[in-house]
Amino acid sequence: MKTLSLAKDARPIRGSILLTLACAVSISSAEPLAGTAPLNWKGDIAARLVDTADSFLLEKINEATEARKEKTEIPRREALKVLIGVRDNVRVQNPRIWSGEIITRNEDYTIRPFRVAAFGDVAVEGLLLEPPQTRATTIYLPDPDSYTTTARPQILAASGHRVFVPVLIDRATRHRKITNREFLYRSGFELGWHLIACEVQKVSAIIDACGGAPAKVAVCGDGEGGLIALYAAAIDERVNRAWVIGHFGPRERVWNEPAYRNVFGLLNHFGDAEIARLVAPRTLIIDPSPAVEIAVPPGTGGKPGKIAAFTRLQVNAEALRAGLKLGDINDFTQEKIDRHGSKPLPTEGLADMRKRAFEEIDHHNQDLLAESTAARRRYFSELDTSSIDKFKSTIEAYRYRFAQDVIGRFDDKIIAANPRSRLFKETEDLRYYEVVLDVFGGESGLFTYGILVVPKDIKAGEKRPVVVCQHGLEGRPQSTIGQQDHHYYKAFTTTLAQRGFVTFAPQNLYIFGDRFRTLQFKANAIGRTLFSLMVPQHQQLTDWLGSLDFVDRDRIGFYGLSYGGKSAMRIPPLVSNYCLSICSADFNEWVWKNASTRSSYSYVWTGEYEIFEWDLGSTFNYAEMAALIAPRPFMVERGHFDGVAPDEMVAHEYAKVRHLYSAKLGIGEHTEIEWFVGPHTINSRGTFDFLHRHLDWPAK
Repeated sequence: MKTLSLAKDARPIRGSILLTLACAVSISSAEPLAGTAPLNWKGDIAARLVDTADSFLLEKINEATEARKEKTEIPRREALKVLIGVRDNVRVQNPRIWSGEIITRNEDYTIRPFRVAAFGDVAVEGLLLEPPQTRATTIYLPDPDSYTTTARPQILAASGHRVFVPVLIDRATRHRKITNREFLYRSGFELGWHLIACEVQKVSAIIDACGGAPAKVAVCGDGEGGLIALYAAAIDERVNRAWVIGHFGPRERVWNEPAYRNVFGLLNHFGDAEIARLVAPRTLIIDPSPAVEIAVPPGTGGKPGKIAAFTRLQVNAEALRAGLKLGDINDFTQEKIDRHGSKPLPTEGLADMRKRAFEEIDHHNQDLLAESTAARRRYFSELDTSSIDKFKSTIEAYRYRFAQDVIGRFDDKIIAANPRSRLFKETEDLRYYEVVLDVFGGESGLFTYGILVVPKDIKAGEKRPVVVCQHGLEGRPQSTIGQQDHHYYKAFTTTLAQRGFVTFAPQNLYIFGDRFRTLQFKANAIGRTLFSLMVPQHQQLTDWLGSLDFVDRDRIGFYGLSYGGKSAMRIPPLVSNYCLSICSADFNEWVWKNASTRSSYSYVWTGEYEIFEWDLGSTFNYAEMAALIAPRPFMVERGHFDGVAPDEMVAHEYAKVRHLYSAKLGIGEHTEIEWFVGPHTINSRGTFDFLHRHLDWPAK
């Protein structure tokens, strides 16, 4: 079940609609809030915010690229293994080659199926071409779309090479319209290993089965196979030569490729040139021959993207950075090309091989999911809960890792807020102001925007608590203040203000469909996420709120619904100005929700292709994120009929939170869950009581 969209569409909300809210009175002027400059922006500020975030991330990609190009040292091989999740400890020891009956025979070679155990219960399968006398061993990796049309393995075999032709995961669609490669990428990414790592380790398994260090072993591939060949040669030093066909060039637009090319933090360390430098001084030949071009259009449920052929100029430029010259693997006689180039590889058994390859990796991912609880327990083994003080001291290392390795942190300093505002609406009891604050880079840089609601009965010198009220997917601040989307939000920003709280409804970045989802992949390319932008936005927001003369800076709480509930798990852990957090309509066994291919509730089936976060499986599920909020108060609001998850999974994860607060830290009164009979919505009963109690504000 996907996260429900909380707005009908992504069109700008018109003021004429908003002014129909109950109790509205005429506004004589758009006076700004005291202490702020006038806000005179026109148009849709939410659209401007997303566009600005996009420009900011593109600039950061350029900075990362230039910084990488200036480095002279060779990157570390281990760093590449970590980025894609290669796990040497799961490799099958001393695997053997199983080969089947001959299915093709001619004077130059035979063809038969082969299978080699690789890791866990995953094997590598394909075709084995064997000449009468072998002078070299080559592992040839065709692009999945060229497996049945390529002639290169046959030409190599006719030239005396024993050629292994493994089957890669293809781009067919067995589940909805999501390609098999993206489908398997989704679970694996959440669990900390990449489909690229899987196929690289399959190459290593073949080398293991050949005795570990044959006199001559080469890896060659085209298209997707070229990518795997390049990475395999860089990681496995037993490869003494590699040919990469139709896959070599600048990677700065990796964010525009299909999801299964997404490697978290890749561009901080590696372009193709840096990976190629890990192959040196072994032989690496870059063949600029065009590979199959791939396009995933919008509307399939998968991430839109394309793999386009690089121009020869682009290939040359990247090869020059790596100190390479371009070459061509077809250094065979024309006679052999004529004799064998028209004979495709046999397709007998290919469908079954592809099916087994898919299912084995899927099963491996589900095994990793089953083991992930134990992995997180080991990860948190240094947390000391024997006292509140020791807990506060030892949790800081985990908060740092969460910020640095999971969410991603920019080094930019938050600049002066330069607050601008305008009166947006006024009722008998409340004033609503649109507010814009700078975050990074001034007027043209990243900013934050939202609606501040101020009760009129605040007395001179009085300081009120604040509740930051966060919308969900495709929502807006306007969605939380009145009749629009009332069935989800119950106008909780306005209702809490009527109870005497100062409230603020920020515009978060998750709006406009593919526009914001693309931001996630741009951020991922440099080891960041959407929350890498939203955390500093909320830091600036809460700093500014705390500076207002009618706000108590020590009593600022966060309350978010749906995607706002996701925010409640990720932003307050890193913004200490928030003294409590409420997660509504989202709290979950989050790793299961993202990685399970056995549950209909899982995100692997949906169009929310940006939702997956690198290696949460062995680091931070929602209970661990709640630990980063502790000992501050934390609450979950859960409707029995909320389709994001079944009750038992929510209860299972929350039980860990309750155990931490109550049994270990002795502060059970600081956490609770409210169950109510209802759907994906604000319930506003137990949560409002929680806010009044922990923000020390009497209920009216």
